[in-house]
Amino acid sequence: MTRTFNALAWLGTAIVFAAAAVRILGWAEVIPVSARLDQYAMYASWVGLALVVLYSLSQWRQIVAWFGGRNARYGTLAGVSVIVALGILVAVNYVSTRQNKRWDLTANQQFSLSDQTTKLLTGLTAPVKFLVFEQATGLDRFKSRLGGYEYASKQVNVEYIDADKYPLRAKEYEIQQYGTVVVEYMGRKERVTTDAEQDLTNALIKVLNPTKRKIYFLTGHGEKDTASQASDRLGFNAIAAALKLDNYEFDKLVLAQTNEVPADATMIVIAGPRTDLSEPEVPLLEGYLAKAGKLMVLLDPPDDLKGGNRTPRLTTLLAAWGIKATDTVVVDLSGRTNVATVAVVGPPYPNHAITDRFDLLTVFPLARAITAETGAGEGRTPQPFLQTAQRSWAEATVSQLQDPNQLKPEEAKGDILGPVTIGMAVAVPSKPPAPPAGDAAKTDQPPPPETRVAVIGDSDFASNAYLGGEGNRDLFMNVVGWLSQQENLISVRPREAADRRLTLTASQITGMFALSIFLVPGAILGAGVYSWWRRR
Repeated sequence: MTRTFNALAWLGTAIVFAAAAVRILGWAEVIPVSARLDQYAMYASWVGLALVVLYSLSQWRQIVAWFGGRNARYGTLAGVSVIVALGILVAVNYVSTRQNKRWDLTANQQFSLSDQTTKLLTGLTAPVKFLVFEQATGLDRFKSRLGGYEYASKQVNVEYIDADKYPLRAKEYEIQQYGTVVVEYMGRKERVTTDAEQDLTNALIKVLNPTKRKIYFLTGHGEKDTASQASDRLGFNAIAAALKLDNYEFDKLVLAQTNEVPADATMIVIAGPRTDLSEPEVPLLEGYLAKAGKLMVLLDPPDDLKGGNRTPRLTTLLAAWGIKATDTVVVDLSGRTNVATVAVVGPPYPNHAITDRFDLLTVFPLARAITAETGAGEGRTPQPFLQTAQRSWAEATVSQLQDPNQLKPEEAKGDILGPVTIGMAVAVPSKPPAPPAGDAAKTDQPPPPETRVAVIGDSDFASNAYLGGEGNRDLFMNVVGWLSQQENLISVRPREAADRRLTLTASQITGMFALSIFLVPGAILGAGVYSWWRRR
Protein backbone atom coordinates (compact mmCIF):
# COMPACT_ATOMS: atom_id res chain seq x y z
CA MET A 1 0.00 0.00 0.00
CA THR A 2 2.86 2.37 0.81
CA ARG A 3 4.33 1.89 -2.66
CA THR A 4 0.94 2.68 -4.21
CA PHE A 5 0.60 5.98 -2.31
CA ASN A 6 4.21 6.90 -3.17
CA ALA A 7 3.47 6.27 -6.84
CA LEU A 8 0.31 8.43 -6.61
CA ALA A 9 2.33 11.25 -5.01
CA TRP A 10 4.93 11.26 -7.80
CA LEU A 11 2.19 10.97 -10.43
CA GLY A 12 0.28 13.90 -8.90
CA THR A 13 3.43 16.04 -8.76
CA ALA A 14 4.22 15.30 -12.41
CA ILE A 15 0.65 16.14 -13.48
CA VAL A 16 0.72 19.47 -11.61
CA PHE A 17 4.05 20.52 -13.16
CA ALA A 18 2.97 19.45 -16.65
CA ALA A 19 -0.33 21.37 -16.40
CA ALA A 20 1.45 24.45 -15.07
CA ALA A 21 4.01 24.31 -17.89
CA VAL A 22 1.25 24.11 -20.53
CA ARG A 23 -0.61 27.10 -19.12
CA ILE A 24 2.51 29.24 -18.61
CA LEU A 25 3.83 28.56 -22.10
CA GLY A 26 0.39 29.36 -23.49
CA TRP A 27 0.20 32.69 -21.63
CA ALA A 28 3.69 33.59 -22.83
CA GLU A 29 2.62 32.69 -26.39
CA VAL A 30 5.56 30.29 -26.70
CA ILE A 31 3.26 27.49 -27.90
CA PRO A 32 -0.29 27.77 -29.25
CA VAL A 33 -2.76 26.72 -26.52
CA SER A 34 -6.45 26.59 -27.35
CA ALA A 35 -9.14 27.45 -24.84
CA ARG A 36 -10.14 23.77 -24.54
CA LEU A 37 -6.54 22.63 -23.92
CA ASP A 38 -6.12 25.37 -21.31
CA GLN A 39 -9.27 24.14 -19.57
CA TYR A 40 -8.02 20.54 -19.62
CA ALA A 41 -4.72 21.68 -18.13
CA MET A 42 -6.58 23.39 -15.29
CA TYR A 43 -8.58 20.20 -14.58
CA ALA A 44 -5.38 18.14 -14.67
CA SER A 45 -3.72 20.43 -12.13
CA TRP A 46 -6.61 19.90 -9.72
CA VAL A 47 -6.39 16.12 -10.18
CA GLY A 48 -2.63 16.18 -9.53
CA LEU A 49 -3.12 18.31 -6.44
CA ALA A 50 -5.76 15.87 -5.16
CA LEU A 51 -3.32 12.96 -5.55
CA VAL A 52 -0.66 14.82 -3.57
CA VAL A 53 -3.18 15.60 -0.80
CA LEU A 54 -4.24 11.93 -0.75
CA TYR A 55 -0.62 10.88 -0.26
CA SER A 56 -0.21 13.41 2.55
CA LEU A 57 -3.26 12.01 4.35
CA SER A 58 -1.86 8.48 4.09
CA GLN A 59 1.23 9.61 5.97
CA TRP A 60 -0.65 11.14 8.91
CA ARG A 61 1.16 9.05 11.58
CA GLN A 62 4.58 10.20 10.42
CA ILE A 63 3.39 13.81 10.25
CA VAL A 64 2.02 13.75 13.82
CA ALA A 65 5.20 12.14 15.09
CA TRP A 66 7.36 14.72 13.39
CA PHE A 67 5.43 17.61 14.92
CA GLY A 68 6.05 16.17 18.36
CA GLY A 69 9.82 16.71 18.20
CA ARG A 70 11.94 19.76 19.08
CA ASN A 71 12.98 20.34 15.51
CA ALA A 72 9.32 20.49 14.52
CA ARG A 73 8.70 23.31 16.98
CA TYR A 74 11.63 25.31 15.64
CA GLY A 75 10.57 24.53 12.10
CA THR A 76 7.00 25.57 12.83
CA LEU A 77 8.19 28.90 14.27
CA ALA A 78 10.36 29.48 11.21
CA GLY A 79 7.51 28.54 8.89
CA VAL A 80 5.11 30.90 10.64
CA SER A 81 7.68 33.69 10.37
CA VAL A 82 8.06 33.04 6.66
CA ILE A 83 4.28 33.02 6.19
CA VAL A 84 3.94 36.33 8.08
CA ALA A 85 6.71 37.92 6.01
CA LEU A 86 5.10 36.69 2.79
CA GLY A 87 1.75 38.02 3.99
CA ILE A 88 3.25 41.46 4.60
CA LEU A 89 4.82 41.46 1.13
CA VAL A 90 1.54 40.40 -0.46
CA ALA A 91 -0.36 43.12 1.44
CA VAL A 92 2.17 45.80 0.44
CA ASN A 93 2.01 44.67 -3.18
CA TYR A 94 -1.80 44.66 -3.09
CA VAL A 95 -1.95 48.19 -1.68
CA SER A 96 0.70 49.49 -4.11
CA THR A 97 -1.23 48.22 -7.12
CA ARG A 98 -4.31 50.17 -6.02
CA GLN A 99 -2.60 53.21 -4.52
CA ASN A 100 -0.01 53.87 -7.20
CA LYS A 101 2.44 56.73 -6.67
CA ARG A 102 5.28 57.89 -8.88
CA TRP A 103 8.15 60.32 -8.25
CA ASP A 104 10.14 62.04 -10.97
CA LEU A 105 13.56 62.95 -9.56
CA THR A 106 15.09 64.14 -12.84
CA ALA A 107 16.25 67.77 -12.95
CA ASN A 108 13.98 68.77 -15.85
CA GLN A 109 11.08 66.45 -14.94
CA GLN A 110 11.49 64.57 -18.21
CA PHE A 111 9.31 61.66 -17.05
CA SER A 112 6.44 63.87 -15.84
CA LEU A 113 3.50 64.93 -17.97
CA SER A 114 2.89 68.61 -18.65
CA ASP A 115 0.13 70.54 -16.97
CA GLN A 116 -1.86 70.58 -20.21
CA THR A 117 -1.72 66.80 -20.62
CA THR A 118 -2.61 66.18 -16.98
CA LYS A 119 -5.53 68.60 -17.18
CA LEU A 120 -6.93 66.90 -20.29
CA LEU A 121 -6.57 63.42 -18.81
CA THR A 122 -8.15 64.23 -15.46
CA GLY A 123 -11.09 65.82 -17.27
CA LEU A 124 -11.93 62.72 -19.32
CA THR A 125 -15.51 61.51 -18.95
CA ALA A 126 -15.30 58.54 -21.34
CA PRO A 127 -12.64 55.91 -22.08
CA VAL A 128 -9.74 56.80 -24.38
CA LYS A 129 -7.74 54.07 -26.07
CA PHE A 130 -4.12 54.36 -27.22
CA LEU A 131 -3.15 51.59 -29.65
CA VAL A 132 0.58 51.29 -30.37
CA PHE A 133 1.52 49.45 -33.60
CA GLU A 134 5.20 48.62 -33.68
CA GLN A 135 7.58 45.72 -34.08
CA ALA A 136 7.95 43.63 -30.94
CA THR A 137 11.47 44.93 -30.31
CA GLY A 138 10.37 48.58 -30.43
CA LEU A 139 7.33 48.58 -28.15
CA ASP A 140 9.29 49.34 -24.97
CA ARG A 141 10.09 52.92 -26.03
CA PHE A 142 6.38 53.79 -25.86
CA LYS A 143 5.72 52.23 -22.46
CA SER A 144 7.50 54.82 -20.32
CA ARG A 145 5.57 57.69 -21.90
CA LEU A 146 2.13 56.10 -22.22
CA GLY A 147 2.47 54.58 -18.77
CA GLY A 148 2.26 58.14 -17.47
CA TYR A 149 -1.01 58.64 -19.37
CA GLU A 150 -2.46 55.49 -17.76
CA TYR A 151 -1.26 56.62 -14.36
CA ALA A 152 -2.92 60.05 -14.73
CA SER A 153 -6.39 58.75 -15.60
CA LYS A 154 -8.33 55.53 -15.15
CA GLN A 155 -10.14 56.37 -18.40
CA VAL A 156 -6.97 55.67 -20.41
CA ASN A 157 -6.34 52.20 -21.80
CA VAL A 158 -3.12 51.44 -23.70
CA GLU A 159 -2.72 48.41 -25.96
CA TYR A 160 0.65 47.45 -27.43
CA ILE A 161 0.29 45.52 -30.69
CA ASP A 162 2.98 43.71 -32.67
CA ALA A 163 2.13 44.88 -36.19
CA ASP A 164 3.90 41.87 -37.74
CA LYS A 165 2.12 39.32 -35.57
CA TYR A 166 -1.34 40.86 -35.94
CA PRO A 167 -1.51 42.22 -39.50
CA LEU A 168 -5.31 42.22 -39.54
CA ARG A 169 -5.43 44.66 -36.60
CA ALA A 170 -2.91 46.88 -38.39
CA LYS A 171 -5.01 46.78 -41.56
CA GLU A 172 -8.17 47.57 -39.59
CA TYR A 173 -6.61 50.79 -38.28
CA GLU A 174 -4.96 51.65 -41.63
CA ILE A 175 -1.41 51.50 -40.28
CA GLN A 176 1.14 52.54 -42.91
CA GLN A 177 4.36 52.50 -40.87
CA TYR A 178 5.85 51.10 -37.69
CA GLY A 179 5.67 53.25 -34.59
CA THR A 180 2.13 54.51 -35.24
CA VAL A 181 -0.05 55.35 -32.25
CA VAL A 182 -3.81 55.47 -32.79
CA VAL A 183 -5.77 57.59 -30.30
CA GLU A 184 -9.41 56.50 -30.25
CA TYR A 185 -12.23 58.29 -28.42
CA MET A 186 -15.95 57.80 -28.96
CA GLY A 187 -15.40 56.46 -32.47
CA ARG A 188 -13.00 59.24 -33.49
CA LYS A 189 -9.40 58.35 -34.36
CA GLU A 190 -6.15 60.28 -34.74
CA ARG A 191 -2.73 58.88 -35.67
CA VAL A 192 0.76 59.98 -34.71
CA THR A 193 4.09 58.35 -35.49
CA THR A 194 6.20 59.45 -32.50
CA ASP A 195 6.25 58.88 -28.76
CA ALA A 196 6.69 62.61 -28.00
CA GLU A 197 4.23 63.98 -25.44
CA GLN A 198 3.48 67.05 -27.58
CA ASP A 199 2.30 64.88 -30.49
CA LEU A 200 0.36 62.41 -28.33
CA THR A 201 -1.43 65.22 -26.47
CA ASN A 202 -2.24 67.07 -29.69
CA ALA A 203 -3.84 63.90 -31.06
CA LEU A 204 -5.83 63.65 -27.84
CA ILE A 205 -6.99 67.26 -28.21
CA LYS A 206 -8.19 66.54 -31.74
CA VAL A 207 -10.32 63.55 -30.76
CA LEU A 208 -11.72 65.39 -27.73
CA ASN A 209 -12.53 68.52 -29.77
CA PRO A 210 -13.27 67.33 -33.30
CA THR A 211 -14.72 70.66 -34.40
CA LYS A 212 -11.91 72.92 -35.52
CA ARG A 213 -12.08 76.53 -34.43
CA LYS A 214 -11.01 79.20 -36.88
CA ILE A 215 -9.10 82.33 -35.97
CA TYR A 216 -8.94 85.33 -38.28
CA PHE A 217 -5.98 87.70 -38.08
CA LEU A 218 -7.02 91.18 -39.16
CA THR A 219 -4.72 92.68 -41.81
CA GLY A 220 -4.46 95.92 -43.72
CA HIS A 221 -3.14 98.08 -40.87
CA GLY A 222 0.45 96.87 -40.61
CA GLU A 223 -0.29 93.95 -38.27
CA LYS A 224 2.05 91.04 -37.58
CA ASP A 225 2.17 88.47 -40.40
CA THR A 226 1.38 84.80 -39.69
CA ALA A 227 2.91 83.83 -43.05
CA SER A 228 6.30 85.41 -42.36
CA GLN A 229 9.60 83.59 -42.65
CA ALA A 230 11.23 81.99 -39.63
CA SER A 231 14.08 84.50 -39.97
CA ASP A 232 11.68 87.41 -39.51
CA ARG A 233 12.18 88.40 -35.88
CA LEU A 234 8.81 90.12 -35.56
CA GLY A 235 6.85 87.61 -37.63
CA PHE A 236 4.06 85.41 -36.28
CA ASN A 237 4.73 82.18 -38.16
CA ALA A 238 5.90 80.43 -34.96
CA ILE A 239 2.67 81.25 -33.14
CA ALA A 240 0.75 80.10 -36.22
CA ALA A 241 2.46 76.70 -35.87
CA ALA A 242 1.48 76.59 -32.19
CA LEU A 243 -2.15 77.23 -33.13
CA LYS A 244 -2.11 74.27 -35.51
CA LEU A 245 -0.84 72.01 -32.74
CA ASP A 246 -3.88 72.89 -30.60
CA ASN A 247 -6.26 72.10 -33.48
CA TYR A 248 -6.98 75.70 -34.51
CA GLU A 249 -7.33 76.87 -38.07
CA PHE A 250 -6.40 80.43 -38.99
CA ASP A 251 -6.60 82.81 -41.91
CA LYS A 252 -6.15 86.45 -42.74
CA LEU A 253 -9.08 88.85 -42.82
CA VAL A 254 -9.24 92.13 -44.74
CA LEU A 255 -12.48 93.69 -43.52
CA ALA A 256 -12.14 96.57 -45.95
CA GLN A 257 -12.59 94.05 -48.78
CA THR A 258 -14.99 91.48 -47.32
CA ASN A 259 -17.25 94.03 -45.57
CA GLU A 260 -18.32 91.29 -43.15
CA VAL A 261 -16.92 89.03 -40.48
CA PRO A 262 -16.96 85.39 -41.68
CA ALA A 263 -19.64 83.27 -40.06
CA ASP A 264 -17.10 80.60 -39.03
CA ALA A 265 -14.93 83.04 -37.07
CA THR A 266 -14.18 81.77 -33.56
CA MET A 267 -12.27 84.95 -32.81
CA ILE A 268 -10.52 87.89 -34.42
CA VAL A 269 -6.94 88.84 -33.57
CA ILE A 270 -5.59 92.34 -34.13
CA ALA A 271 -1.85 91.93 -33.61
CA GLY A 272 0.23 95.10 -33.50
CA PRO A 273 -1.56 97.48 -35.91
CA ARG A 274 0.53 100.46 -37.00
CA THR A 275 -2.45 102.40 -38.40
CA ASP A 276 -6.03 102.83 -37.28
CA LEU A 277 -9.15 100.98 -38.35
CA SER A 278 -11.14 102.51 -41.18
CA GLU A 279 -14.57 103.91 -40.46
CA PRO A 280 -16.51 101.05 -42.15
CA GLU A 281 -14.56 98.43 -40.17
CA VAL A 282 -15.65 99.69 -36.75
CA PRO A 283 -19.40 98.86 -37.03
CA LEU A 284 -18.52 95.46 -38.49
CA LEU A 285 -16.46 94.62 -35.41
CA GLU A 286 -19.10 96.11 -33.11
CA GLY A 287 -21.76 93.93 -34.68
CA TYR A 288 -19.55 90.87 -34.39
CA LEU A 289 -18.91 91.47 -30.70
CA ALA A 290 -22.60 92.08 -30.04
CA LYS A 291 -23.28 88.49 -31.15
CA ALA A 292 -21.00 86.76 -28.62
CA GLY A 293 -17.88 87.52 -30.66
CA LYS A 294 -14.34 87.09 -29.40
CA LEU A 295 -11.58 89.68 -29.90
CA MET A 296 -7.87 89.71 -29.02
CA VAL A 297 -5.99 92.97 -29.41
CA LEU A 298 -2.22 93.24 -29.06
CA LEU A 299 -1.57 96.97 -29.07
CA ASP A 300 1.99 98.30 -29.00
CA PRO A 301 2.86 101.71 -27.51
CA PRO A 302 2.91 104.63 -29.95
CA ASP A 303 6.25 105.36 -31.60
CA ASP A 304 6.12 108.95 -30.41
CA LEU A 305 4.34 109.68 -27.13
CA LYS A 306 4.06 113.32 -28.19
CA GLY A 307 2.15 112.36 -31.30
CA GLY A 308 -0.91 111.30 -29.34
CA ASN A 309 -3.20 108.35 -30.01
CA ARG A 310 -2.55 106.91 -33.47
CA THR A 311 -5.44 104.39 -33.33
CA PRO A 312 -8.39 106.41 -31.99
CA ARG A 313 -11.09 104.24 -33.59
CA LEU A 314 -9.64 101.03 -32.20
CA THR A 315 -9.13 102.45 -28.72
CA THR A 316 -12.68 103.84 -28.78
CA LEU A 317 -13.97 100.36 -29.64
CA LEU A 318 -12.05 98.90 -26.69
CA ALA A 319 -13.25 101.67 -24.37
CA ALA A 320 -16.83 100.66 -25.14
CA TRP A 321 -16.00 97.30 -23.53
CA GLY A 322 -14.37 98.87 -20.47
CA ILE A 323 -10.68 98.68 -21.52
CA LYS A 324 -8.45 101.73 -21.95
CA ALA A 325 -5.13 101.61 -23.83
CA THR A 326 -2.96 104.40 -22.44
CA ASP A 327 -0.32 106.32 -24.40
CA THR A 328 2.54 105.21 -22.18
CA VAL A 329 5.60 102.95 -22.16
CA VAL A 330 6.21 100.61 -19.25
CA VAL A 331 9.56 101.01 -17.46
CA ASP A 332 10.69 98.05 -15.36
CA LEU A 333 13.52 98.53 -12.85
CA SER A 334 12.89 95.31 -10.93
CA GLY A 335 16.26 93.93 -12.00
CA ARG A 336 14.85 91.04 -14.02
CA THR A 337 16.21 92.55 -17.24
CA ASN A 338 19.07 94.82 -18.29
CA VAL A 339 16.81 96.99 -20.50
CA ALA A 340 14.47 99.29 -18.62
CA THR A 341 11.74 99.24 -21.27
CA VAL A 342 11.58 95.43 -21.35
CA ALA A 343 8.91 94.40 -18.86
CA VAL A 344 9.15 90.98 -17.22
CA VAL A 345 6.03 89.59 -15.58
CA GLY A 346 6.24 86.66 -13.20
CA PRO A 347 4.18 84.79 -10.65
CA PRO A 348 2.05 85.39 -8.76
CA TYR A 349 -0.22 86.57 -11.56
CA PRO A 350 -3.56 88.29 -10.96
CA ASN A 351 -6.40 85.90 -10.25
CA HIS A 352 -7.87 85.09 -13.66
CA ALA A 353 -8.70 81.96 -15.66
CA ILE A 354 -6.03 82.83 -18.25
CA THR A 355 -3.22 82.68 -15.68
CA ASP A 356 -4.69 80.03 -13.39
CA ARG A 357 -1.74 77.94 -12.05
CA PHE A 358 0.53 79.72 -14.52
CA ASP A 359 4.00 79.95 -12.98
CA LEU A 360 6.29 80.94 -15.87
CA LEU A 361 7.97 84.27 -16.56
CA THR A 362 6.74 86.27 -19.54
CA VAL A 363 8.73 88.96 -21.35
CA PHE A 364 7.29 92.02 -23.08
CA PRO A 365 9.90 93.96 -25.13
CA LEU A 366 7.94 97.22 -25.29
CA ALA A 367 4.58 97.49 -23.57
CA ARG A 368 1.97 100.09 -22.75
CA ALA A 369 -0.24 100.25 -19.68
CA ILE A 370 -3.82 98.97 -19.94
CA THR A 371 -6.39 100.32 -17.49
CA ALA A 372 -10.11 100.09 -16.89
CA GLU A 373 -12.39 102.59 -18.63
CA THR A 374 -15.21 104.02 -16.57
CA GLY A 375 -18.77 104.26 -17.84
CA ALA A 376 -18.47 101.38 -20.30
CA GLY A 377 -21.85 99.91 -19.53
CA GLU A 378 -23.41 97.33 -17.27
CA GLY A 379 -21.43 94.13 -16.86
CA ARG A 380 -18.43 95.39 -18.86
CA THR A 381 -15.94 95.30 -16.02
CA PRO A 382 -12.51 94.10 -17.16
CA GLN A 383 -10.19 92.03 -14.98
CA PRO A 384 -6.37 92.26 -15.08
CA PHE A 385 -4.37 89.14 -15.84
CA LEU A 386 -0.89 90.67 -16.42
CA GLN A 387 0.84 93.05 -14.02
CA THR A 388 4.45 94.15 -13.76
CA ALA A 389 6.57 94.24 -10.60
CA GLN A 390 6.28 96.88 -7.89
CA ARG A 391 9.45 98.67 -9.09
CA SER A 392 7.96 99.68 -12.41
CA TRP A 393 5.74 102.38 -13.84
CA ALA A 394 4.15 103.54 -17.07
CA GLU A 395 6.09 106.49 -18.47
CA ALA A 396 4.06 109.17 -20.24
CA THR A 397 6.95 111.50 -21.18
CA VAL A 398 9.10 110.51 -24.14
CA SER A 399 12.05 112.67 -23.04
CA GLN A 400 12.48 110.56 -19.91
CA LEU A 401 13.04 107.45 -22.02
CA GLN A 402 15.81 109.10 -24.02
CA ASP A 403 17.99 109.70 -20.96
CA PRO A 404 18.32 106.64 -18.68
CA ASN A 405 19.71 108.81 -15.87
CA GLN A 406 16.39 110.67 -15.63
CA LEU A 407 14.24 107.57 -15.33
CA LYS A 408 11.95 108.09 -12.36
CA PRO A 409 8.18 108.01 -11.97
CA GLU A 410 6.42 111.37 -11.91
CA GLU A 411 2.76 110.87 -11.22
CA ALA A 412 2.09 114.62 -11.66
CA LYS A 413 3.13 114.32 -15.33
CA GLY A 414 0.78 111.44 -16.05
CA ASP A 415 2.98 108.48 -15.12
CA ILE A 416 1.20 105.42 -13.70
CA LEU A 417 2.88 103.96 -10.64
CA GLY A 418 3.57 100.24 -10.43
CA PRO A 419 2.57 97.52 -10.42
CA VAL A 420 1.34 98.33 -13.92
CA THR A 421 -1.39 96.33 -15.64
CA ILE A 422 -0.49 95.44 -19.23
CA GLY A 423 -3.18 92.82 -19.87
CA MET A 424 -6.94 92.95 -19.21
CA ALA A 425 -9.91 90.85 -20.26
CA VAL A 426 -13.66 91.24 -20.08
CA ALA A 427 -16.43 88.67 -20.50
CA VAL A 428 -20.07 89.65 -20.91
CA PRO A 429 -22.77 86.96 -21.11
CA SER A 430 -24.74 86.99 -24.33
CA LYS A 431 -28.42 86.20 -24.34
CA PRO A 432 -28.56 82.60 -25.62
CA PRO A 433 -31.38 81.37 -27.85
CA ALA A 434 -34.10 79.34 -26.18
CA PRO A 435 -33.22 75.62 -26.22
CA PRO A 436 -35.48 73.15 -28.04
CA ALA A 437 -38.24 71.61 -25.99
CA GLY A 438 -36.58 68.21 -25.68
CA ASP A 439 -33.13 69.55 -24.79
CA ALA A 440 -33.95 71.48 -21.66
CA ALA A 441 -32.87 68.69 -19.31
CA LYS A 442 -29.60 67.80 -21.00
CA THR A 443 -26.47 68.29 -18.92
CA ASP A 444 -23.91 68.15 -21.73
CA GLN A 445 -24.86 71.47 -23.26
CA PRO A 446 -21.99 73.75 -24.40
CA PRO A 447 -21.18 76.73 -22.17
CA PRO A 448 -23.47 79.73 -22.64
CA PRO A 449 -22.13 82.14 -25.27
CA GLU A 450 -20.25 85.18 -24.08
CA THR A 451 -18.66 88.20 -25.67
CA ARG A 452 -15.01 88.10 -24.67
CA VAL A 453 -12.32 90.72 -25.26
CA ALA A 454 -8.66 90.43 -24.22
CA VAL A 455 -6.14 93.25 -24.64
CA ILE A 456 -2.36 93.11 -24.10
CA GLY A 457 -0.24 96.23 -24.39
CA ASP A 458 2.42 94.57 -26.56
CA SER A 459 2.49 92.40 -29.67
CA ASP A 460 6.20 91.61 -29.88
CA PHE A 461 6.03 89.12 -26.99
CA ALA A 462 4.36 86.60 -29.36
CA SER A 463 6.75 87.22 -32.26
CA ASN A 464 9.40 84.76 -33.43
CA ALA A 465 12.16 86.55 -31.52
CA TYR A 466 10.49 86.25 -28.11
CA LEU A 467 8.12 83.31 -28.37
CA GLY A 468 10.71 80.81 -27.16
CA GLY A 469 11.34 82.67 -23.93
CA GLU A 470 9.87 81.06 -20.82
CA GLY A 471 6.07 81.32 -20.90
CA ASN A 472 5.31 83.66 -23.82
CA ARG A 473 3.93 80.93 -26.08
CA ASP A 474 1.85 79.41 -23.29
CA LEU A 475 0.44 82.82 -22.35
CA PHE A 476 -0.68 83.56 -25.91
CA MET A 477 -2.26 80.11 -26.26
CA ASN A 478 -3.99 80.47 -22.89
CA VAL A 479 -5.55 83.74 -24.04
CA VAL A 480 -6.73 81.95 -27.20
CA GLY A 481 -8.15 79.09 -25.10
CA TRP A 482 -10.00 81.49 -22.81
CA LEU A 483 -11.42 83.54 -25.69
CA SER A 484 -12.66 80.39 -27.46
CA GLN A 485 -14.24 79.23 -24.17
CA GLN A 486 -12.00 76.15 -24.06
CA GLU A 487 -10.76 76.50 -20.51
CA ASN A 488 -9.45 72.92 -20.58
CA LEU A 489 -6.68 74.15 -22.91
CA ILE A 490 -5.50 76.81 -20.44
CA SER A 491 -2.30 75.30 -19.08
CA VAL A 492 1.44 74.92 -19.52
CA ARG A 493 2.11 72.85 -22.63
CA PRO A 494 4.62 70.05 -23.16
CA ARG A 495 8.19 71.17 -23.75
CA GLU A 496 11.08 69.60 -25.53
CA ALA A 497 13.43 67.63 -23.29
CA ALA A 498 16.50 69.64 -22.34
CA ASP A 499 19.76 68.62 -23.95
CA ARG A 500 21.90 67.66 -20.95
CA ARG A 501 24.86 66.10 -22.72
CA LEU A 502 28.33 66.68 -21.25
CA THR A 503 30.85 67.89 -23.84
CA LEU A 504 34.49 67.23 -23.01
CA THR A 505 37.70 68.33 -24.71
CA ALA A 506 40.41 65.85 -25.67
CA SER A 507 42.57 66.86 -22.68
CA GLN A 508 39.62 66.41 -20.30
CA ILE A 509 38.93 62.93 -21.70
CA THR A 510 42.62 62.03 -21.24
CA GLY A 511 42.53 63.33 -17.67
CA MET A 512 39.41 61.30 -16.83
CA PHE A 513 41.02 58.19 -18.33
CA ALA A 514 44.15 58.64 -16.25
CA LEU A 515 42.12 59.33 -13.11
CA SER A 516 39.95 56.21 -13.45
CA ILE A 517 42.60 53.78 -14.73
CA PHE A 518 45.78 54.86 -12.90
CA LEU A 519 45.28 57.42 -10.13
CA VAL A 520 42.27 56.01 -8.24
CA PRO A 521 43.38 52.32 -8.45
CA GLY A 522 46.94 53.41 -7.66
CA ALA A 523 45.77 55.30 -4.57
CA ILE A 524 43.85 52.26 -3.33
CA LEU A 525 46.82 49.97 -4.00
CA GLY A 526 49.16 52.37 -2.22
CA ALA A 527 46.85 52.55 0.80
CA GLY A 528 46.81 48.76 0.94
CA VAL A 529 50.61 48.48 0.73
CA TYR A 530 51.02 51.15 3.40
CA SER A 531 48.59 49.35 5.73
CA TRP A 532 50.40 46.05 5.18
CA TRP A 533 53.77 47.63 5.84
CA ARG A 534 52.65 49.19 9.14
CA ARG A 535 51.23 45.90 10.40
CA ARG A 536 54.56 44.22 9.78
